[in-house]
Amino acid sequence: MKIAVISDTHNLIRPDVAERIKSCDAVIHAGDFCCEKAFNELKDSIKPGVDLFAVRGNNDKWSTELPEHISFELWGKRFYVTHKRSDLPKDVEADIIVCGHSHRFFEEVSAGKLYLNPGSCGRRRFNLPITMAVLHIDNTKCRVEKIEFEDNNIVNIPMKNLPRTVKSIMERLDRGYSIDEICSKLRLKKDFVTEIARIKVTHSTADEYAIVDKIEVNNCRDIKSK
Repeated sequence: MKIAVISDTHNLIRPDVAERIKSCDAVIHAGDFCCEKAFNELKDSIKPGVDLFAVRGNNDKWSTELPEHISFELWGKRFYVTHKRSDLPKDVEADIIVCGHSHRFFEEVSAGKLYLNPGSCGRRRFNLPITMAVLHIDNTKCRVEKIEFEDNNIVNIPMKNLPRTVKSIMERLDRGYSIDEICSKLRLKKDFVTEIARIKVTHSTADEYAIVDKIEVNNCRDIKSK
């Protein structure tokens, strides 16, 4: 039996990801769809009769129905899924524990429990690969297959200048400037400024360097307005 494990799709269900999912017998999503459209696209990509197990991420405020965590059993294995690893119960009772949030693939067996973060297969962040996982379960055995996708997006941003630009946006947001006013003043594209504002809200303690690490490539390829 094969279980697709994905997370942090951030408004984007890639065709390659949807194709991989079609061959699986169940699908787990560890949060951060970011919109209902992405949630519905994922459901539509799943074969009839295949179960989807999904939790709410910190960017899923659009949903009041997705649970913050779920536990279930599949093919003799007990699963526990939540978005952030920091939200795990101290003594979680499960064989396989799935988390997301960091956008970084992680696999570890500790005290007989498999901890798995499939990374992100949505929009790429700087320097992070686009990944998902497939769990292969054969009787009592479980094998993790890491899948990495290519992305031809090219980021043409002078990295040494980006933190300074982000800091200028943050300072103006703190002073009550609107996104349109910031775009006009700094001659920046609206998608880029909106992305900074979103991250600032969801990561209130992050400084400009932490926000640069979280920026998604698809919104930042060209940050300057014409």
